[in-house]
Formats: sequence, C-alpha cells, structure tokens
Amino acid sequence: MASMRALSREHCLELLASVPVGRVVFSMRALPAIRPVNHLVDGDTVVIRSNLAGALASAATQSGAVVVAYEADTLDLDSHTGWTVIVTGTARLILDAARQARYEGLLRPWVDEPMNCVIGIDCDLVTGYELTPA
Repeated sequence: MASMRALSREHCLELLASVPVGRVVFSMRALPAIRPVNHLVDGDTVVIRSNLAGALASAATQSGAVVVAYEADTLDLDSHTGWTVIVTGTARLILDAARQARYEGLLRPWVDEPMNCVIGIDCDLVTGYELTPA
C-alpha cells in the first residue's frame, strides 16, 4: 500500500520538467481527446510542437486559444510509488518568430511527421501528487 500527498506548485513544475513526455487533453467535436507528446517546461509554460492541421492546433487557431489539461507522471507498478502532475491552462500558438525558433531548436518531435507550429500551455492551475510507501 502507498500513501498519497499533495505537492507544491514549484515541485510539480520541477517534476514535469524532469520527464520528456506527457499527455495533452483537449476537446475535439465536444468529446475528450488525448495525445501523447514530448514537451519542455519554460517557466510557467509547457511547450509542445504540433502540426497546424492537427486537432489541437486547429482549435487554437480558430479560437485564438483553447483550454487544455496536460499530464505527466512516473509510476513504479511494483512498489506502487511515483508521482503525477496535471496542468490546466490555455493553449495558444506561439507566433513570435524568435520564440518559435528557440523552441524548435530545443524541442525535437519524436514522431516522423511535420511539426510546423509551437504551442504554449499556460500553467494556470497546477496540481500534483506523490505516492510514497505507507
């Protein structure tokens, strides 16, 4: 058995920055959609890359911004320990050319598809929990 304790915002962002992959959750045709993506954390922004034709980028383009959740974790199935972090915030296309170029240099997509846009997710609400041995 394990016990669960809440983590501070700062610790959550440190943990999120320590792993390369998470899941972005957004609404597509009024239903939840989840996509695994690699990311980086820059201050209070989670940065991902996408394709402008993709569902999340299209939603952000049409409305200027879209509310999403972003989740990452590390769990040990044998010991029932680990952590999970969830960020809820607004996702927007990053349009500033200098920021785009910087993030494109730092964040290489894992999939073999054109990733022609950079999306920043504001860390408006950050929650996290750690599972520790009881």
